[in-house]
Amino acid sequence: MVRIFALIIMLIPGALAALGIKLMRDMLFGILQPPIPFLWLQFILGLLLFLCGLGFIGGFVLYRDRKRNKVQKRFKQPNTNRLNQKS
Repeated sequence: MVRIFALIIMLIPGALAALGIKLMRDMLFGILQPPIPFLWLQFILGLLLFLCGLGFIGGFVLYRDRKRNKVQKRFKQPNTNRLNQKS
């Protein structure tokens, strides 16, 4: 059941990113979607949707890979626990 919820959580940002790509593509072809009054606003809204969806998915994958210790050294978080560090 938990995996189904995780899949749904990942599908929603993916769908928003796909909608953003569609809005940007429609703007390039001059197709105005009904609730949006201007083409430039449609492009900016599409770009925001795309970047937010892509950022969420990328952040989720990075977080998961950090937990499993499968990232390069430059992507690892610095150790912020000062109790274990020597003076």
